[in-house]
Amino acid sequence: MTGDRDKIYARIREALREPAPRHHDAPMRSGAPTATAEFRAWLPHVGPDFTDRVALFAKQSDALKSEFLECADAAAAAAHIASLAESNDWKQIALHPGELTDAVANHLPAGLARFPVAGGYDKFALEKCDAGLTECETLIAQTGSVCVTSRSSGGRALSVVPPHHIVLARRAQLIPDLTAAYEHLAKKYGASYPSFISFISGPSRTGDIERILVLGAHGPKKLTILLLP
Repeated sequence: MTGDRDKIYARIREALREPAPRHHDAPMRSGAPTATAEFRAWLPHVGPDFTDRVALFAKQSDALKSEFLECADAAAAAAHIASLAESNDWKQIALHPGELTDAVANHLPAGLARFPVAGGYDKFALEKCDAGLTECETLIAQTGSVCVTSRSSGGRALSVVPPHHIVLARRAQLIPDLTAAYEHLAKKYGASYPSFISFISGPSRTGDIERILVLGAHGPKKLTILLLP
């Protein structure tokens, strides 16, 4: 026990040798919007073109250990999901009604059972599904995040319970930054916000123990994001 404690203390001393940057202590420039200026200074720059957004989102997704793929159409998205199902021996996929989910589901192989999440459903049956297929509100290029809500993504559980979360989005939903994401929510919902809003940045993870990254700590172990026209 003593040896383990000494190792931990040694790692703490090593970490303390490098001073951490304290951006939050820097004085704000007069007239600058405080919150927006602060987090934009901390996050990567987003280029002006849509191509820049796609490239940055792909880079951030890779860093977060998400899978990101551009698909030509719903059939191509379904073909990729079918390949995932075959390689991982999936038996059942959960999904909610929606324009994109319905279009993709129509092309999925007959051997992959569908579990519809609409109205009342058996939560224990949802736990047995191999993957969850949802739509989203937006994709945020700056952080590689997916914004989901209870209204756009089949409720609260579908994006959390199955071990593999698959997100469908259109190109128009790929926006530059978090400011644009909140502006979208405010414009779409006004004073009637959904009861559940979540920003998903990669698969569920924790690094609490010995700073070792473990995926799937409190939710899906894998995240796949499919971008359609």
